[in-house]
Amino acid sequence: MASNGGRRWPRDTKVKHLAEVPLFESCTKSDLVRIAALADELDVPAGRVLMRQGEYGHECFVILEGKAKVSFRGRRGTTLGPGACFGEMALLQPRGKRSATVTAETDMDLLVLGSREFASMVERVPSVGRKVMAAVADRVRQAERGQTAH
Repeated sequence: MASNGGRRWPRDTKVKHLAEVPLFESCTKSDLVRIAALADELDVPAGRVLMRQGEYGHECFVILEGKAKVSFRGRRGTTLGPGACFGEMALLQPRGKRSATVTAETDMDLLVLGSREFASMVERVPSVGRKVMAAVADRVRQAERGQTAH
């Protein structure tokens, strides 16, 4: 993946996108500013595989611009756009296996948050970790309800 050619997103824009991510929705503005400071900015060309199902992950991605397609076991799933986050389980389980393949459908601008940097921040600001774990628990509950509804 390449850097974004020197283009920098304003901090407020990064914070705004992070605030829209369900994983971080309970975080305060100061929490989001800390998270934004840890995130690298990348641009990737259309067609680039960002993560592959079954491979080990160590970062998550937030889409600033562009679209990505998600596939599970070779079957196309959903399309993700600006504000979407994927790969977030790597923040909580570093080196865990990816559950889906995500490919850039268009050229994309991304925020990339590494698990090591995130873990270091959580050690300094434990409340962020608690908020993120609560958000993950909510996602698991929602998924369980969705499975039983079918």
